[in-house]
Amino acid sequence: MKSAHFQEKKIIMLIIDTLMDSSLEAALKSGKAPAFQFFIEKGQYYSNLVSPFPTMSVNVDSTLLTGVSCDRHKVPGLVWYNQKEKRIVNYGSHFRELVKLGLKQSMEDILFNLNHVHLSKEYKTIHETLNEQGIQTASINALLYRGSNPNILKIPFLVSLFTGITRTVKSYSPDLFSYGATHRLNPLKRNSYFWQKYGFNDQFSVNELIYLISQNKLPPLTIAYFPDLDQSVHKNGRTNIKGIQNVDKELQKILNQYASWEDALTNNIWIILGDNGQAWIDKNRNEALIDLRKLLNSFKIVKLKKGITPQDEIVLGVNERMSFIYSLDSQKVPLDALVRILQTDNRIDVIALKKDRTITVTSGIHEGHLYFHPQGDYIDEYGQSWFVKGSQQILDLKIVNNKIKYGNYPDALARLYAPFFSHDGEYIIVSAKPGYEFIGEGSPRHVGGASHGGLHMQDSLVSMIICGTDSTPKYLRTLDIKDWLVSLVK
Repeated sequence: MKSAHFQEKKIIMLIIDTLMDSSLEAALKSGKAPAFQFFIEKGQYYSNLVSPFPTMSVNVDSTLLTGVSCDRHKVPGLVWYNQKEKRIVNYGSHFRELVKLGLKQSMEDILFNLNHVHLSKEYKTIHETLNEQGIQTASINALLYRGSNPNILKIPFLVSLFTGITRTVKSYSPDLFSYGATHRLNPLKRNSYFWQKYGFNDQFSVNELIYLISQNKLPPLTIAYFPDLDQSVHKNGRTNIKGIQNVDKELQKILNQYASWEDALTNNIWIILGDNGQAWIDKNRNEALIDLRKLLNSFKIVKLKKGITPQDEIVLGVNERMSFIYSLDSQKVPLDALVRILQTDNRIDVIALKKDRTITVTSGIHEGHLYFHPQGDYIDEYGQSWFVKGSQQILDLKIVNNKIKYGNYPDALARLYAPFFSHDGEYIIVSAKPGYEFIGEGSPRHVGGASHGGLHMQDSLVSMIICGTDSTPKYLRTLDIKDWLVSLVK
């Protein structure tokens, strides 16, 4: 192992699900977030870190860990259709959908396949990269955690009983690893009973992190995941202060482990960031929910419980404010026919499909088409080159002197391009305007609250606080964080 003098400061990265400027600013103004206030005053604050698309945690965290987009890491979203296995993969959109798809299969996807089958082995996670350099890392409650050490997840008895999954599941984890009740660092059982989501809560994450701090066991890099704010924003909306206040109380517990809050900064670099944002959802249920089953009712749509049958024509992979729509036979059901129907709904702002390497984008709002692919005459603000032709307003692009500027859809071209090369199949990608979300057979609904998945800046921009270093990622994108972390550890 690398000796301690190689790296003076330990890096503690806290991923707070749905940490974004609108709710954080509201909480700071109310004076109810002293820990956040402390970190911001002592460090650098950014309100515009760009998440990958689809803006769903599994895709975002896969990108963060591997440093590549979903065209390479191969985790397309929370819900997608696996053409090879002819089945829908769902990592936990809603319990209703998991039951219909089969709890055993769903739990295997969540607990094993996500990290060890679907996440590409061609691209190393930060845990694997640093392990090769002899540097220890820790992962606490992160959905994506793949490391180099063989390990066993111990599945709680009731979970095994109700789902049929075995009591032990093999995994490969970082040196120090915590994953709810299935694998813990702190020998004391806290916050991990079934009514506490078996440890997948903020308090469990904090207890595990405090254990490492108090035992002087912090490795050079620790990644800890805080899941609770997400549900609070889903329910209460983009400016929800209560959720931020609850997270702040947990941050205070961590800071209080040190002789003083200032002392917490002496030997640590703190990085606190969100994974995805959330867009507001209308209070009118009939208006807010875009029911793709009704919109596409002239086609035979796969029923979750029945699985794929010979009569089926299309599959829905609904990711809240974004959806994959698959044609099972593009001769019988051409994607263009689906696009024409989707264009009639003015709640859908982005409708895209792929032909060879060109993406064609239309809209339920704007007339015309936009065509784009990589390697052209136009350069965007991230140094990426593009061929672009057609109606720029569809993706709110501005091109001046061969330079592309992004508006309501940050890094739109690269982020929309990647999912089309993330998995096999003939499919359309749709994204909803703020105010609306897609639903399928058993989808979650967030009427009057907030939701994510979409390409819009409300879904895509998250907050990041960096404390203890003047260094920043090359670009303010989740995509650029892995390389930056590796440079900080060295």
